[in-house]
Amino acid sequence: MDFSVFTQRFSEIHARGVWIEVVVLVACVGVAWATCRWFGRDQPKDSIWFGTRTFDGVLFPLLALVLTDLARRATLTFQPVLVLRIAVSVFVSLAVIRFFALVLRAVFPASAMARLVERTIWWFAWIGAVLWIVGLLPPVLAELDEITLAFGRTRVSLRTILDGLLSAGLVLVIALWISSTIENRILREAVHDLSMRKVASNAIRAFLLLIGLLFALSAVGVDLTALSVLGGALGVGLGFGLQKLAANYVSGFVILLERSIRIGDNVRVDGFEGRITDIKTRYTLVRAGNGRESIVPNESLITSRVENLSLADLKFNITTNIVVGYDSDVAKVQAILCAAAAAQPRVMTDPAPVAFLLNFVPDGLEFSLNLWVSDPDKGRDNLRSAINIAILQGLREAGIVVAGPQRVVRVESLPPVVIPADQPRL
Repeated sequence: MDFSVFTQRFSEIHARGVWIEVVVLVACVGVAWATCRWFGRDQPKDSIWFGTRTFDGVLFPLLALVLTDLARRATLTFQPVLVLRIAVSVFVSLAVIRFFALVLRAVFPASAMARLVERTIWWFAWIGAVLWIVGLLPPVLAELDEITLAFGRTRVSLRTILDGLLSAGLVLVIALWISSTIENRILREAVHDLSMRKVASNAIRAFLLLIGLLFALSAVGVDLTALSVLGGALGVGLGFGLQKLAANYVSGFVILLERSIRIGDNVRVDGFEGRITDIKTRYTLVRAGNGRESIVPNESLITSRVENLSLADLKFNITTNIVVGYDSDVAKVQAILCAAAAAQPRVMTDPAPVAFLLNFVPDGLEFSLNLWVSDPDKGRDNLRSAINIAILQGLREAGIVVAGPQRVVRVESLPPVVIPADQPRL
C-alpha cells in the first residue's frame, strides 16, 4: 500500500483553500444545528432523530453529511478539497454510530450485549473513516477480497462475509427501530391494556426481525431455498432438546393473550408472593415487597397452580398479634389497636381496621389486628413495623402492660432438712 494518492492530494492544498473549506464547513454545521434546534423543540427526550439535546440524535449528523457533501462537490469544481472530505467521513461514521447506539439503547435499555455491539460498531466506524481519509480503504477492501474461506465446495471472501454482517446488522437494527416506533407511537395510544400491548409489540418485533433477516440474507446472496434444510433441523431440535424452550415461548404468548395473569397483578407461585413487573417471551418477573425478584418460566404459570391475589379483590390483608395482661381493659386495647392502624395513610378506611380477642393464652389476652391495603407492592413489613411502634406507644401511655412469657413452678413437696447436732440453732 502506498501513500502517493494521499500525498498528492495534500500537496495540492493551499492555505487560502483550507480557510474557504473551514468557513463552508462551519456554515453547513450551523445550518444543520439550527434546523435540528428548530424542529426538535417539542420532540420527546427519547427521540432517536433528535436525542436528548436536539443535536445528539441521528438527524444532526445526517443533515451535516448531506450539506457537507454537497459543498464538497461544489468546491471540487474550482479547487482541491481536504477539510470537507475529512468532514464527510467523520459525519458518516457519526451517523452510523448514533443510529446503532440510539436504537439499541431504546430497544434494550439494560443489556450488556447491546453495549458490546455499540462499542464494536464504534471501533469499526472510526477505523473505516480513518482509512477512507488517508486513501487506504480501497486497497484494504481489495486485500480482504483476496482472502477467502472454504465452506465445503464454496469459497467466500472475507470482504463478502463482512459485507453480509454489515447488511444483516443494518437491516435488523432498522427492523428493531420500526417496531420500537410502532410500540411507542401507535400501540401506547391505541392499546391501553399493558398485556395486550406487550403481545402486539412482541409479535410485530418478531415479524419484522424475520422479514429483515430474509432481506439481509437475500442481499448477501444466500439462497433462501437452502433454509428449508435448516428449518427441518430446527424442527427436530425443537422436538427434542429445545422443547422446554419452545414451551416457555408459546406459554408466554398464551398468558398475554388469555390475560389470566397481567402485569401489575399480585400472585403467589410456589410459595413466592409478589407483583408481576414484566412478562417476557420466555419468563415472567415477580418482585416481592422486600425487593427480591423471582424469574418464573412461563410454562410453570400455565401448568402449575398460581394464586392471583389481584384477580378477585384488590384489597390485601395484613395482620399483627399482641398479648396483654389479663387485667387489661379489652375495649380500650381494641381502640388503641384500631387507632394505631388508622393513623397510617396506606391503611384503607373501607373496610376499616378491626381488632379481635383471639385466645386466652397462659401469658395473657391475645389480640389480632386486621387491616387492608391496596398497594402491597410498596412493602408490608415497613407498614407492620410502623403500626407496632404506634401500638406499643399507645399501650404504654394507657398503662397497659404487654405480657411477657410467664412460667409458674409448683412445688408439691420438699425433702426434710437435717441440721447437724454441732451446728447452733438460729
